[in-house]
This record gives sequence, C-alpha cells and structure tokens, in this order.
Amino acid sequence: MTVNLARLGVWTSTLNSRTEANRGEAARPRKVARILVVDSEAQFPFSLGAILEDQGHIIQLAASGRAAMELLKENDFDLVMTDIGVQDGNGVALLVSIRAEQPYLPVVIVTAVHDLGVAIDSMRRGACDYLLKPFKREDLDSAVLRALECRKALKESQIYQQNLEQVVQARTEMLHQAMEELEHSYDVTLEALGEALDLKDSETEGHSKRVTAYTIALARAMGISPAQIKVIARGAFLHDIGKMAIPDQILRKPAALTPEEQAIMREHCVRGYHMLRRISVLSETAEIVYAHQEFFDGNGYPRGLCGNEIPIGARLFAVADALDAITSDRPYRKVRSFDEARAEILRCSGTQFDPQVVEVFLKMPNELWHELRSEITRQHEQASSYENGFFSLLKHHREK
Repeated sequence: MTVNLARLGVWTSTLNSRTEANRGEAARPRKVARILVVDSEAQFPFSLGAILEDQGHIIQLAASGRAAMELLKENDFDLVMTDIGVQDGNGVALLVSIRAEQPYLPVVIVTAVHDLGVAIDSMRRGACDYLLKPFKREDLDSAVLRALECRKALKESQIYQQNLEQVVQARTEMLHQAMEELEHSYDVTLEALGEALDLKDSETEGHSKRVTAYTIALARAMGISPAQIKVIARGAFLHDIGKMAIPDQILRKPAALTPEEQAIMREHCVRGYHMLRRISVLSETAEIVYAHQEFFDGNGYPRGLCGNEIPIGARLFAVADALDAITSDRPYRKVRSFDEARAEILRCSGTQFDPQVVEVFLKMPNELWHELRSEITRQHEQASSYENGFFSLLKHHREK
C-alpha cells in the first residue's frame, strides 16, 4: 500500500494543532463555577454532575425540567448543562424556557444521540455548546470553559445594553426638554403677535383670549385629545392674525363697510393662513385660521367648505366666536346675555354651526362661560405678562 506522505503530513499537522489547542485550554486557570446539571441518570458516581464536582465546581442536580426551573428561580448559576432527555420533556424545551427567563445564562446540551439536526436546532434556540457522549474529561473542561467565556460575553453585552438604554433615555429626556423649550419660544412669539393685534384693533381687545378659553372648554367637552386641543387653542388664539395686513382705515372704520371694503376684510383668513403655514409647528393651526369663517352649510368664506370639510378646530371656534361676539359690547350692537347667545347659536345649528358641537355646547352651564370670561378680564387687569395670556390658558387646560 502506498502512503500519501503529503496527506499524512496534513493530518499530522492538524492533529498536532488540535492537541496544542487542548493543552492551551487546559493551561488556562480553571474558574470554579456554580453549575446546574439537569440529568436523570440514577447512578450519581458516573453522572455528569459527579465529574464536574470532581473538577471543583459547585453542582446542583435536577432530574426534571420543572425542578430545574424552580432551582433557577431560587439560585444564581453560571451555567446550565442539561441532558437531551429529562423526566418531563426534553433538554431543548428546557433550553427554550431558560432563554425566555434568563437570556444571559449559557446552556450546554449533552446527549448520546449523534443527530446533526438536534445539534443545529439546539444552537438555533440559544445553546452555547453541544456535547456528545461519551466524552473525555478534557472535552468537558473545554465545553465548560467556553460556556463561562460565553457567559462573560453575554454579561458584558447586557451591561452595554443597559448603559446604552440609559444613554438613550437621557438623550431622549434632553431632546424632550429642548422640544418643550422650543415650543415655549413659539408660544412666546404667538403671545406677542396677539398683543400686537390687540393694539391694532383695540375694539376687540381680549377677544382672542376669551375665544381661546371658550374653544378649549368646548374641545375638552367633545373629548378631543390634549395634543389636538393645543393645536386648536393656537388656531383660536391666532384666528384674526391676518388682520395685521388689513389697512387701518378699514379695520378701525366705525361705520358699516362698503362691499369693496368687506371683500378686503375677508382676505384676513387667507392672509393669516399664509403667515402661519410656513412654520412647521403651526401647519395644523394655519388650517384652522384659514377655515374659521366657514359655515357648516357651505355659505361661509373664503372657500365655501361645508360639514366635515371644515377642520374640527374651526367648527369649535365658530361657536366660541359667536358666544363671545354676542356677549361683548360693540359700538354697532349692545351686549346680550349668555342665555340670548345660547338661543342664537341653537337657531343657527346646522346652518352656521356644526349641530354636534352645538349639542355639546348647550349641555355646558352658563356659569362656566361667566367664570372663564371673568378670569380673562382679571388677567388683563393684573398684568401684561405673557404668563397671564395664552400660556395661562394652555396651563389651565393641561391641569384640567
């Protein structure tokens, strides 16, 4: 028989490499580990647990998967080594249970069945190693050492993940705070715009704040979400912002407007919309400003929208706006009571106003509107700080 020396050399080299690797693993300092052995063998001296105990490890035995899970709840282990066959199931099922409860605890499957499919399935389900019987002590040593190194890596990964989660949480909180500060700066700007409009149109001074308070109350009664109420409140507060672009001789004219002047005055909806729509945080608010003079039956302006085509914020505002207009004194009209306003709003239900909004409005007591109006008046008399304007209304809304 002819011997292929080249092949013999390769085989010899491979064998030497494996031998050196085993020696290297054996030379490494052995760590004493707490190991849970799940083994249904009756003769302990010849069992896996006995071998591991002889090697200096601290061993606890369990003959079934249920017993193993109970021990895992009560004790800390560095490693679980389970036979593929246990009394109440199989080692793979136990592996799945352990991974669900303690994902960072390494598990080694031990079996006498030379089945590649079982080995692959075990590794896919999270086993860190697969040991075939019969095995040599050095093979067991190597498997335990690899498993403990796997545990170390898993623990380091767990710590890294926890630290990463803490960093993400801290950064998220910082971002949330920054967004709140940015939103606060927007609201400061809105308050300044509202104050500027009051100076330009002194006849309706306090009107924007009152309709904002009324609109918030209506929106809350309608069950609208807090986030959406904030958008609607901004729309109510800024509904007349387009009047900043209307000439003073028209805006402040004490007499009735001519048809041409009325056409110019009606442009304030479109002008206000174009002023706000470019600001991302006010894009929804701009839609409310655009539609705040639309009628439920389609006879409003500027686009003749009807029904649910009109944003809900604009439909809520329409009732709040009418309530304030009727109960406020004007040079061309005497102030009327809240009862009279209630009757007028009911009369226009389905034409000017959304019937569902009117239905909710009619269930709300007049005392609420009196209270809100008095609060706005008190704030105006006390100070001109922005804390007494739009912000206080939103703060009041959040506290409710």
